[in-house]
Amino acid sequence: MAGNGEASWCFSQIKGALDDDVTDADIISCVEFNHDGELLATGDKGGRVVIFQRDPASKTSNPRRGEYNVYSTFQSHEPEFDYLKSLEIEEKINKIRWLHQKNPVHFLLSTNDKTVKLWKVSERDKSFEGYNTKEENGLIRDPQNVTALRVPSVKQVPLMVEASPRRTFANAHTYHINSISVNSDQETFLSADDLRINLWHLEVVNQSYNIVDIKPTNMEELTEVITAAEFHPTECNVFVYSSSKGTIRLCDMRSAALCDRHSKQFEEPENPTNRSFFSEIISSISDVKLSNSGRYMISRDYLSIKVWDLHMETKPIETYPVHEYLRAKLCSLYENDCIFDKFECCWNGKDSSIMTGSYNNFFRVFDRNSKKDVTLEASRDIIKPKTVLKPRKVCTGGKRKKDEISVDCLDFNKKILHTAWHPEENIIAVAATNNLFIFQDKF
Repeated sequence: MAGNGEASWCFSQIKGALDDDVTDADIISCVEFNHDGELLATGDKGGRVVIFQRDPASKTSNPRRGEYNVYSTFQSHEPEFDYLKSLEIEEKINKIRWLHQKNPVHFLLSTNDKTVKLWKVSERDKSFEGYNTKEENGLIRDPQNVTALRVPSVKQVPLMVEASPRRTFANAHTYHINSISVNSDQETFLSADDLRINLWHLEVVNQSYNIVDIKPTNMEELTEVITAAEFHPTECNVFVYSSSKGTIRLCDMRSAALCDRHSKQFEEPENPTNRSFFSEIISSISDVKLSNSGRYMISRDYLSIKVWDLHMETKPIETYPVHEYLRAKLCSLYENDCIFDKFECCWNGKDSSIMTGSYNNFFRVFDRNSKKDVTLEASRDIIKPKTVLKPRKVCTGGKRKKDEISVDCLDFNKKILHTAWHPEENIIAVAATNNLFIFQDKF
């Protein structure tokens, strides 16, 4: 296949109800592949986690197909009420992160606004029967009735996938958690809210270390908030966090216990010609992701996605406009609050392509090698297997061509905020409201 930006993508599957009447609880709020792409997890506003498993037949078919079936569904978080602050705590899943698999069992972290949970997902296809000390219904037998020694036997039962909560990491965040990230040592993880980042050990629930605190003594002096944070993929002492001021800071935990003083700061000086009332809002970084190699990172602001080299702080090495045609519409986007939407971004497995979402159920794929990019649409009109996605174009003024859509006709209620790319293959998962679309490169 040629570079991914110029590749042909085709429809593989759609998950979720196809009704137009969408309940708020069904809206997907995060999407995440595990490290080998065998599992794909989604979280929703109703606090549920749905895990899909790659269909074994789709891997061996020629050509390979990217098809997933429901593997497990469980309620991760419930709505709560903070009586001290008179605040409702939503059950919405903000982020899911997988741990590396060490045995047949899978572990994942999920978080809502306040509490991170570690879940164990395991399979069971055997049961034991013929115990000496308890009956088949589980009741304990009277020892006086045990007259002979039995050897328990193993019985095959239909496959069951069980999700059980192993740890709950709570009471460490005053503000809403926006990020969690598992360290490369697979023993610790960070959780970040608007003003603080905490470091946890996966075995310790009652203690976390505060490693970043940007809260001013006087809250009236508050000028920025933390928007995203992530550990380096290979160096366990390095992490990055982005801010609403458009800066990314890289911190090294070897230099100090409290990383308030960063090791590097990545920031691009603003172009004076683009200065406007909305400059500060649209420069806020909504997501930051380090590349799989650990050499680069991408940051997403409202109108663009930037690629940074960790060795160069002064400016990004690549900048890709996502929907520049919206610059003229910032006033109406401010009035309908869309300007505050938090779009995520992701790398492909080889760090050669990046993907992020837009409005009207459009999403963008950029090929870093060929510098080609494409706008695609996650639309129910194409939900026939193997349908090739047609590139979409937005017309900003003048005469509209046949296949173009006018910028005034874009639906700002349909937005692609969450996307994920399979770590080894060209299979992408795109969350569009309550539906999960799975696309793959052309058959």
